[in-house]
Amino acid sequence: MKVLFIGGTGQISQAVSKLAVERGIELYLFNRGQRDEFVPEGAKVITGDIRQKAEAAAVLKDHEFDVVVDWIAFTPEHVQTDIELFTGKTKQYIFISSASAYQKPQRSYLVTEETPMENPYWQYSRDKIACEQLLMEAYRNSGFPVTIVRPSHTYGETAIPAALTSWEHPWTLVDRIRKGQPIIVHGDGTSLWTLTHNTDFAKGFVGLLGHPEALGEAIHITSDEVLNWNQIYAGLGAAAGAEPQVVHISTDFIAAFTPPGTADGLIGDQAVSSVFDNSKIKALVPDFVCTVPFTEGVKRSLSWFENHPELCTVDPEWSALVDDLIQRHGTAPKPISYYT
Repeated sequence: MKVLFIGGTGQISQAVSKLAVERGIELYLFNRGQRDEFVPEGAKVITGDIRQKAEAAAVLKDHEFDVVVDWIAFTPEHVQTDIELFTGKTKQYIFISSASAYQKPQRSYLVTEETPMENPYWQYSRDKIACEQLLMEAYRNSGFPVTIVRPSHTYGETAIPAALTSWEHPWTLVDRIRKGQPIIVHGDGTSLWTLTHNTDFAKGFVGLLGHPEALGEAIHITSDEVLNWNQIYAGLGAAAGAEPQVVHISTDFIAAFTPPGTADGLIGDQAVSSVFDNSKIKALVPDFVCTVPFTEGVKRSLSWFENHPELCTVDPEWSALVDDLIQRHGTAPKPISYYT
């Protein structure tokens, strides 16, 4: 297959790119060339900016692809550009949506692809829903060959998965744990969550490339391992070699005393128990199985960061925000174990 990834070097897509090349796919990456260290050997890079429609059309005009995957489409305007660029030029277009678009609050903790799409708490999710609606309309009206994939919380070596964290300086959380400084766990830490390693996600995703039965379908791809947030932070502490000192604070309190937008992802996604029924991806890709448990995956992440000390940076503003929340809440921290 000849496949185009728009992006292809991000947190999730870097593992998919690597596996696709390993499986003999002729892979092209169309991006701005800013993360070359994550381009797998054997992939061909087309330098360009998908946000510049005329430029993208000119660069891609002589190409046709069996599959096009846009890893960086977030708004209806983005996918409308893709529809115009790739109609008649691909047999399958895969849109990367988000499992955060599923109904919040959910009627059931168990999420299937038939769970309604509704998230009044997070604009990111509402934009993904609008993208899905536009693409499915194009599929119904003109046969645009769309497949929708909904990842949930997917991480890899270059990420330290957590809920309330500094996205620009994720090492800050590890630094606080190792120094014995308190961290915050939302709620009482017992809501259920699903973390998926990007190498596991890649197995399911690559199996969908060129799959005729995936056209017109929406599929989520997640691990079957379910943990609560106390276990997740305890696992992070075990990987860091220090027992976390935790303060449990309600999501409402966190939202009330942080800058606007800070807690949107928490309210609109991570604070709600989410367990995924993966029957659909397993039916389409029978050899899909996740083999990286969180306790192993997070060790890989910390090892990767420690091998890149220039990225082990601390965010003083985020750390001050955590300290302020804890002081306002007035609760003493307590140690947390994997079985809390």
